[in-house]
Amino acid sequence: MMMDDDLRLPPHPPLAPRVRRGDVRVALLRLLLEEPRNGYQMIEEISRRSGGVWRPSPGSVYPALQQMEDEGLVEGEESGGSRTYRLTGEGRRHADERAEPWDEVARSLPEDRHELRLLWAQLGEAFVHLTHVAGDRQVAEAKKLLRSTRQEMFRILSEG
Repeated sequence: MMMDDDLRLPPHPPLAPRVRRGDVRVALLRLLLEEPRNGYQMIEEISRRSGGVWRPSPGSVYPALQQMEDEGLVEGEESGGSRTYRLTGEGRRHADERAEPWDEVARSLPEDRHELRLLWAQLGEAFVHLTHVAGDRQVAEAKKLLRSTRQEMFRILSEG
């Protein structure tokens, strides 16, 4: 007799990194220990330091910066069309007490999944570029390639 437990899929490694609550805030503080930066620069630097595994969204970075500004940990200043942030004395004390989170976040994703995520991101970049500049023939070729790729991915999954 087959039990419900027999129908479960085998466990698989995650495709998304494990980012704990507060990691974005700590990462921003740690980066601002080095030099003043704007939000975009901090997003890019977190992505670089985590090997492309972790790229926090503007929707998590800018509210965290605003909250830290309200708490007196950072000061923001408009400059050249963007807002540059720097630590206050209190912010420096907070930042000194915490470890850099990007290595731990990067390690939360198995190494073989790093490349898979990077390839997916690169494909996304190519897709966006294609939607802006491709002609009718190129769009038709891309559709054919995507249909074929989708079928091939399901074929790979069916082998297991």
